[in-house]
Amino acid sequence: MTDFTSLGLAEPILRAISDEGYTTPTPIQAKVIPSMMDGSDILGIAQTGTGKTAAFVLPILHALCGDPMPAKHRTCKALILAPTRELAAQIGDNIRAYGKHSRPSVAVIVGGAKIPPQIKALAKGVDIVVATPGRLLDHVASKNLRLDTTTKVVLDEADQMFDLGFMPQIKRIMGYLPKKRQTMLLSATMPKQVRALAQVFLHNPIEVTVTPNSKPIDRIDQKVVMLKTADKRAALVDYLATPDMERAIVFTRTKRGADKVCKHLEMYGFASAAIHGNKSQNQRVRSLDAFRKGKVNVLVATDIAARGIDVDDVSHVVNFELPNVAEAYVHRVGRTARAGKSGQAIALCDGAERGLLRDIERLIKRKIDVVDRPADSGLKVVPEEERQVLQQPEPAQRKPRRRKPVGKRNEGGGKNSSGRPPQRNRRNRKPSAKAKAA
Repeated sequence: MTDFTSLGLAEPILRAISDEGYTTPTPIQAKVIPSMMDGSDILGIAQTGTGKTAAFVLPILHALCGDPMPAKHRTCKALILAPTRELAAQIGDNIRAYGKHSRPSVAVIVGGAKIPPQIKALAKGVDIVVATPGRLLDHVASKNLRLDTTTKVVLDEADQMFDLGFMPQIKRIMGYLPKKRQTMLLSATMPKQVRALAQVFLHNPIEVTVTPNSKPIDRIDQKVVMLKTADKRAALVDYLATPDMERAIVFTRTKRGADKVCKHLEMYGFASAAIHGNKSQNQRVRSLDAFRKGKVNVLVATDIAARGIDVDDVSHVVNFELPNVAEAYVHRVGRTARAGKSGQAIALCDGAERGLLRDIERLIKRKIDVVDRPADSGLKVVPEEERQVLQQPEPAQRKPRRRKPVGKRNEGGGKNSSGRPPQRNRRNRKPSAKAKAA
């Protein structure tokens, strides 16, 4: 198969993907799309960046083109589960882009967002629901959504959902779905728990493996710096100050650590923002949007940003702390070298993390080059007053408030220009007869 036309997709979908500039399907798309269109269950192993989102979205949109009947109230025809809000939002954007000529109804249901708009979207029924497991169960429990008529289900990044503890919730969700359905499970790695889940919920699945193991992209220049924990922040500042550093994602292990690193970078004048699970949905959306638009050139994040953030022109990924799970390193460094470009991945490793580094090297089957710390950038702490000026946008100029003219008493009855009796101030009111008697 050399182009999307040979896959047999509906004409509105072919027009949409042509508008997006896609001409040739990726290996996973060439294998998954025909199998899904035949109605088979799929067990796919592919890392982020291989085009797997389009691999399951396009067949769903094709099926909807052949089913013009609208979804019933409080139901959905297709359900896509994702581990993070950012990934769910990105899948929703892709559905709208690929379906702009067929116009399916889509609802993105995630935690941290306001519930009333979600209830309103679900009430009239939708073609596709993209959701995180916890918030979806909230709506099912409140009877805002029924899943007994949903015929297509996709579990994206199943291994991460297992790592985040979503598996009990996923099992509950699968229990609400009809037994006769088409299920697709996608994962970057295939641990025993995920394979066991596939055996329970998939029926005679077709297994599609694009890469046997999750390996970083060859275009990424990977380096590691050995240093003491106390020297990490200074080394980070020096790296971010290098001339070739255009846009960077800095990964930390904890939410609190992300906030501390972000505050430290702001002290040195870097336009940075933190994104992690303790941030509200609006804060996360604003930070990510500012990073995409270039208003912020350093994003400090936990592993929720290792998948689901698809931003072009990320020149560097810095592992301020190595992840506890080696596979997470692969997803972290995969945020750079996207869209055919090159990128750099730098790991700051202290003595306590050497075992984690060995696990990573064992996974990727190569030694990461050890380099020296960069030269001292000479950056100084920016004074607080200057930081506030740099970080806060200028307030919009308010128009002067126009005061309404006070009506004058006219001669005919003590009324003002509006025709109403003038209001007396309480202090100037005449005492009533009852008050005088008292």
